[in-house]
Amino acid sequence: MWVLMAIIFGMSIITCLHALKYSKYNSKLPKGSMGFPILGETNHFFAPNPSFDVSPFIKHRVFKYGPIFKTSLVGKPLIISTDPDLNYLIFEQEETLFECWYPETFKKIFGDQFFGSLHGFMHKYLKNMIVNAFGIECLKSMVFEVEAAAITRLRRWASCEVVELKDEIANMILDLTANKLISYDPENSPENLRENFVAFIQGLVSFPLDIPGTAYHKCLRGRKRVMRMLENMLEERQQNPRKQNEEHEGILKNRKNKASGITWNEYKSMTFTFKFLNETLRLANIAPGIFRRALRDVEFKGITIPAGWGVMVCPPAIHLDPKHYVDPLAFNPWRWERCEGASKHFIAFGRGLRFCIGADFAKLQMAVFLHNLVTKYRFKAIGGGNIVRTPGVQFPDGLHVEIVEKE
Repeated sequence: MWVLMAIIFGMSIITCLHALKYSKYNSKLPKGSMGFPILGETNHFFAPNPSFDVSPFIKHRVFKYGPIFKTSLVGKPLIISTDPDLNYLIFEQEETLFECWYPETFKKIFGDQFFGSLHGFMHKYLKNMIVNAFGIECLKSMVFEVEAAAITRLRRWASCEVVELKDEIANMILDLTANKLISYDPENSPENLRENFVAFIQGLVSFPLDIPGTAYHKCLRGRKRVMRMLENMLEERQQNPRKQNEEHEGILKNRKNKASGITWNEYKSMTFTFKFLNETLRLANIAPGIFRRALRDVEFKGITIPAGWGVMVCPPAIHLDPKHYVDPLAFNPWRWERCEGASKHFIAFGRGLRFCIGADFAKLQMAVFLHNLVTKYRFKAIGGGNIVRTPGVQFPDGLHVEIVEKE
């Protein structure tokens, strides 16, 4: 009895302090609910959503409070924006009104000095390093590698009765990207990078409860294994730096016709494929939120975003807005004949200073894979394909496909 009374009293004190802390902004803050003290509305935010549509958490609050509303997630006050104009301001005024920011759970997973949290000179320096690896000029020379990876995997899958396509494509992309960045060789590595990477990614947007069995706990364990693997690889590369490019250089030397395969010009001419990819990215909404933090009080359309508050831009609400996309849940690549690939209404790769550096590399991999799949193989879905957002995208029963080489 005394314990229960103590808990109730403690929660009451926290609630009062919680209200007093932001009382000076109450008249100008966006409408919304801060939920329970400490917990906030975290449990509603992470509730599973078996649909491509905007999550009920966002939908309900937009209907009730409008396109900009306040909430509290994982103990932090947060403003969520589904307003294209505010999103544009947030992205375009980075380092002036806003800065890149992630919840504390991200920092515990990535560390204090991870690339996404850096600002100013260090961010620009590291960004230039990555651009050198995945910029347009570099990608022109990578078309062969990307196509070779796609051809190898498709041949392997065609020899199987059924393929779990989601996992296999993820393996292909991760292996190619990791090989480019750190010379990762899945055949000769003592540990499975993807297995650890999947646990790592699934826990990024999960409830931060570090007990065995939770996604967050698996994420932290995956992080430790990935870091150990990277440390071992870097140590090996320091001992033998030339090893990095031997395999690909050998492949290029042994090719009889170095002009064979997809050329860069052919890739750039795939205009309908790019429409197809844009529509896929619009519906998939891989990133459920993009985080920033106000550097000072920001006034917008009569509301105030207090300095220090986090802001979450919500791409799904933008990409599935019926005011801009007619019949938004329908897969319709032809809509991109009228829509712009980069606008306030399409932010699949972010925007502004933090626009995804790997966007062109991702498009190259997807386009080249699709080209080889549709021109050389027939395929049909066998089972699976259901999705669940928590809020990240998951396929609980996979996507099972039969792939057969064309005669």
